[in-house]
Amino acid sequence: MQNRLALIFILATVAIDSIGIGIIFPVMPDLMRDVTGASLADAALWGGVLATAFAAMQFLCGPVVGNLSDRFGRRPVMLAALATMALDYLVMALAQSVWLLLAARVVAGATAATYATAGAYVADVSGPDERARNFGLIGAAFGLGFVLGPLIGGATSVIDVRAPFYAAAAIAAANFLFGLVILPESLPEGRRRRITFARANPFASFRAIGHLPGLRRYLAVMFLYTVCFTAYPAVWSYFGAAQFGWDGWWNGLSLAVFGVFMALVQGLGVGPATRLWGEERTAVYGCLMHVLTFGFYGLVTSGFWALAFTPIAALGDIAGPAMQGRMTNLTPEDQQGELQGVIASVSAVAATVSPLVMTWIFAHFTQAGTAMHWPGAPFMLSAVIMVAIVLILVAPSRSPMAPPTQI
Repeated sequence: MQNRLALIFILATVAIDSIGIGIIFPVMPDLMRDVTGASLADAALWGGVLATAFAAMQFLCGPVVGNLSDRFGRRPVMLAALATMALDYLVMALAQSVWLLLAARVVAGATAATYATAGAYVADVSGPDERARNFGLIGAAFGLGFVLGPLIGGATSVIDVRAPFYAAAAIAAANFLFGLVILPESLPEGRRRRITFARANPFASFRAIGHLPGLRRYLAVMFLYTVCFTAYPAVWSYFGAAQFGWDGWWNGLSLAVFGVFMALVQGLGVGPATRLWGEERTAVYGCLMHVLTFGFYGLVTSGFWALAFTPIAALGDIAGPAMQGRMTNLTPEDQQGELQGVIASVSAVAATVSPLVMTWIFAHFTQAGTAMHWPGAPFMLSAVIMVAIVLILVAPSRSPMAPPTQI
């Protein structure tokens, strides 16, 4: 019962956190044009720079945060991250310079720990046969919050382009207070380990985790997977504006619709899928669906069909939790926080590179005078990369693998 209540607490925290994140996505094109005075194509490039700065700091600091949570517990690390997030949104609401926005993103990236720490928390309170399902529940909670976030962001953007950021700051602050009052610690004193500075840098942590049998392939896949998925936050709102003429409300609505189906798939689909196929095949099937999805968004020219395709697009979201569940089951109990920090850093490396690449491709194919107007080009690149992921997953592994876990 105690573990069940703890899981409910962490899922609620992730959901409230994702509301704050989802609020700002629909209005980023308007904010960047307001601050820079640039065209949509150039505003997308600046958006890519901000996303890259945030991700770069996540990469450098992710293992530190993971090791801190293994030493001092999940609760204090998560609360510190939530407090910083609230301040970051407030700065973004007030900023009149792109350089101040950049500084805010750097600080936020250095302390971003909620999702990775939530992953370690779930690993603490879940048995090996429950982890993929519970990681699916985290994804569902994130998706549920993401339903409300873009809707709030799109609606408040009608008032003012800065209003969604004030709303995000308020929600993040409320999330901090919520965790302060009811979030229990999940890591007992007996399972904590000392911090070594050699292990608290990303490269040393990669070596420590990478030596565990079977994990290197999955870490490589997680890198490529994040490169693909970063196309959504990096260019979706710009893509909607350029391809369909959407404003903040329609961008917010499209993201909310996707959040509904992502929550349904990850909350209800991951457990049955991994029981039926196992974690590895579930990941492969999910990635195959992503190939179809990214290819579709690379070519679609109708906003109606882009929205109508959403239920099919969400089916691929069984892949991420299945891969994460597999990795946690290949990792010792006293390294779960370090694993989540490494996953966060691997994802951050990908998210450092991807926004620059995706926004550059978007800008190239949408700028004035371009030979071929193709706003969906970044999604087609993601489809090609996802094909490579499927090939890696189905290729025979050269390293010894632990027996597949049946869930």
